[in-house]
Amino acid sequence: MARPRTALLSRERIVAAALALVDAEGLDALSTRRLATELGVRGPSLYNHFPTKDEILDAAADAVIEQVDTSFFGRYDWRVALRLWGRSYRDALAAHPNIVPFLAQGPGRRPAALAMADAVYGGLVDAGWPHARATHIGALMRYLVAGSALGSFARGFVEDPEFYDGRYPHLSQAHLLAEHQKSVDEGAFALGLDALLTGLSAEYERIIGPLPPLSTYP
Repeated sequence: MARPRTALLSRERIVAAALALVDAEGLDALSTRRLATELGVRGPSLYNHFPTKDEILDAAADAVIEQVDTSFFGRYDWRVALRLWGRSYRDALAAHPNIVPFLAQGPGRRPAALAMADAVYGGLVDAGWPHARATHIGALMRYLVAGSALGSFARGFVEDPEFYDGRYPHLSQAHLLAEHQKSVDEGAFALGLDALLTGLSAEYERIIGPLPPLSTYP
């Protein structure tokens, strides 16, 4: 029997299928048996590319982080770079919320995650931030982004106006939040990012020195 011209499996195909499965059904749905079924192969075939399920999950998580743009550091003022990176970071995670709890554990040995951490930390240190403070800022941004991408605040409220009537007088419009999910969730993130950058700018001037004005601040 002639061998197929292209391999049935590749690392890229396995990672894409794993990420699609996690996106659709959550982290608990990912198993080598289920993944093999989705790919139409036998389970042992996966081990030619990934020795363990954890390595598949690592690769899927890193594929998400590869979508984050860190090129702003070293090109722009650290305030602009931090803002643009934060937006790109949130966009990538918000597209794959089911994998966020795994990503929130830290970069581990994942190449893209470590490259992102290196770019952010290096950009902040080069901008004059003390090493410890640069670490704190990177951690703070991860808390903000991961929390924002993990779930929807707006969709956390029951869409029944009678549920709030009389018992929660200040939530009389809460049933409408889900209709405006995108504007609420994105607006909250933007406000948090603004507040964070305002506070960091004040901290920079307190411990390092005056900041130059920004002609443009995306």
